[in-house]
Amino acid sequence: MPRVLTGNRLETGDVLWWNGSDWSPRIADAVAIGDEGEALVARLVAEERINDPVLIDVTGEPGAFVPTTTRERVRASGPSVRADLARGSLSVEVI
Repeated sequence: MPRVLTGNRLETGDVLWWNGSDWSPRIADAVAIGDEGEALVARLVAEERINDPVLIDVTGEPGAFVPTTTRERVRASGPSVRADLARGSLSVEVI
């Protein structure tokens, strides 16, 4: 099962996804992380720019990843109680 890296912007709390070279607010930009994942997380923790970087399981293909847990699907789509505030990178219907 593929894994992607996610975390929150320290200054704003925005949900971010690792795109291979930097952070993106869209899960559609996320790339699958291989064996280098744990080392990447350790490096990012040391940089103290991103809060709680974590590798999560996803299904699907690049550009259309869907987190396997409800918590991460909510994080990817935005508030579940206000669909009008959804970020659009993942439909609230997947929750």
